[in-house]
Amino acid sequence: MAMNGTGESRFEVVPMQVRPRIGLPAPQFEAESTVGAVRLQDYRGSWLVLFSHPADFTPVCTTELLALAEMAPEFKKRGVELLGVSLDSVFSHIAWVRNIAENFGVTIPFPIIADPNQEVAALYEMIMAGESKTQTVRSVFVIDPTSVLRAMLFYPMAVGRNTGEILRLIDALQIADRLGAAIPANWKPGDPVVMPAPKTVEAAANRSQTGSGYVDWYFCKRKLD
Repeated sequence: MAMNGTGESRFEVVPMQVRPRIGLPAPQFEAESTVGAVRLQDYRGSWLVLFSHPADFTPVCTTELLALAEMAPEFKKRGVELLGVSLDSVFSHIAWVRNIAENFGVTIPFPIIADPNQEVAALYEMIMAGESKTQTVRSVFVIDPTSVLRAMLFYPMAVGRNTGEILRLIDALQIADRLGAAIPANWKPGDPVVMPAPKTVEAAANRSQTGSGYVDWYFCKRKLD
């Protein structure tokens, strides 16, 4: 509470920090990276996978960068950009990327944000005290072309991510958007999708006319074209 010019008290409205929440705009950021300054708004119009790793020059993180570099062309086919982040300095990132190229013959084709002040990590809640207070966990944020956060994945520091699952998630989201459909458990590209449950009695009654994918009024599959 503060005093105004007349000596009367008034309440100040303190804006709440934007937190990462599925279905809401992703927190905006600007940070230094291995390709210079990057901003979230630079990626507007494209899908973005923002992912954190605990530390440079560590074995599991190295396997993840190698896996993502190998999968990068598949992400690119789907209009998806990749962007890494950790609390290491940009100099550490550069040295690590060069080391990977020298030791494994792999060029890392995406930027890595240097976040030593934990600004991006705080915005996206990448640090979890139960794992570490000084390193990020292995988080993944899928952000759509309108900068809306569509999915979040978190892995412990000891377990590397499955890059194929991240790609499957992208496929699922893009198909769900295109068809207005929902994606069943263990779905793989090419599998049928399911239609959202009807919201009216009339729509439920009409579901039996949908063909071979019909099981019951609330469960109806649709084959992909």
